[in-house]
Amino acid sequence: MADAASLRAPLCTEQFGSGAPRGCSAAADGSLQWDGARRWGWLSRAPIAKPGQHAGGGGGPWAALTALSGLRSVLLPQGFPDSVSPDYLPYQLWDSVQAFASSLSGSLATQAVLQGLGVGNAKASVSAATSTWLVKDSTGMLGRIIFAWWKGSKLDCNAKQWRLFADILNDVAMFLEIMAPMYPIFFTMTVSTSNLAKCIVGVAGGATRAALTMHQARRNNMADVSAKDSSQETVVNLAGLLVSLLMLPLVSDCPSLSLGCFVLLTALHIYANYRAVRALVLETLNESRLQLVLEHFLQRGEVLEPASANQMEPLWTGFWPSLSLSLGVPLHHLVSSVSELKQLVEGHHEPYLLCWNKSQNQVRVALSQEAGPETVLRAATHGLILGALQEDGPLPGELAELRHQVQADPKKESWILVRETHQVLDTLFPKFLKGLQAAGWKTEKHHLEVDEWRATWPLSPEKKVL
Repeated sequence: MADAASLRAPLCTEQFGSGAPRGCSAAADGSLQWDGARRWGWLSRAPIAKPGQHAGGGGGPWAALTALSGLRSVLLPQGFPDSVSPDYLPYQLWDSVQAFASSLSGSLATQAVLQGLGVGNAKASVSAATSTWLVKDSTGMLGRIIFAWWKGSKLDCNAKQWRLFADILNDVAMFLEIMAPMYPIFFTMTVSTSNLAKCIVGVAGGATRAALTMHQARRNNMADVSAKDSSQETVVNLAGLLVSLLMLPLVSDCPSLSLGCFVLLTALHIYANYRAVRALVLETLNESRLQLVLEHFLQRGEVLEPASANQMEPLWTGFWPSLSLSLGVPLHHLVSSVSELKQLVEGHHEPYLLCWNKSQNQVRVALSQEAGPETVLRAATHGLILGALQEDGPLPGELAELRHQVQADPKKESWILVRETHQVLDTLFPKFLKGLQAAGWKTEKHHLEVDEWRATWPLSPEKKVL
């Protein structure tokens, strides 16, 4: 039989996720005795019973912990919170609030559309209602295809902005549905426009949801995070359905009351969406986040952390940056003659060529076949620095001198300034890149908008590949 010291010594430990570990020691009869059964019960899938008590027996706090454990496993990804990004919980809480408000608003809109189609009206024609429905659906299908072709490749770059845009557009669509029965002569056109907007919402919302799921999933568990998000949305929609059953009979006979409820719910919906999107902390750089971080670096010599930059990122105006930056453009858009090609290549030792139109504040970049993520990041940084030369604000010494040259001689050839900024970046960009990595930014990938064109050209033997 083991002596007393060996009985008290822990034989092994275990822990669930990021919870505190518990130890295991040998009991007098040779069995294993685990510590902290009550403290650990709510963290595991099968709570551990106290000595002398069955796992499923009893009530009160123990039963509540068991129920909480079951609810947690149903609605949250396995391994939460370690298996998801730190911003997962605040985002999902606000996302649930907006989904609840949207569910109630959708019930009011559905009721209005059914009234407009003639439900409850003995004089309504089934064929007319069917025709209206078919026109509405076909318009939405065409809109979905066109929008996906037009903006599909850009949704990843500004996922937060497009997510917010989609939810606001959904509110506009539901407002059109509520107003449609008030103008019967325009009913078909109104509901068709509304369905067109909803189909755009479906594309933009679904695509950005997938992009945000990639960000939140930290253990190659995208499917689990997506599935649990669907479960959370279903629970919220079910709650919204139950509340709608109580709300609709109260407002169905009073259009003004119905409209008032819709306005209040829409305000809550937009606010919750804004808070949800603002809670996101993306560690990859798009154009707006790169511009914020770069401006801070040029002014103060330090790199903003992802949390700070995401809080400062514009959500309403992110679609229209002041500088027109195009990455991965075809080479024939930059040059049209041998002399222009030689002039553009001269002084370019990086695997990209940059053309700057000062008058239009436009930067176009052709990328080499060897250009990697850090090359793209440098090219975008180069373009943003050129844009900063035409704006106000403090700059480091060499860039301040270049700005003075731009202001003193507006007619100075832009390709000369591009070459001179290349020389500045040879020293500045490695420091900036190192600062980005130290601050927690992921520089091995990015969310900059880059076209698929790649080119080759006579390169200097000093060319560097990042």
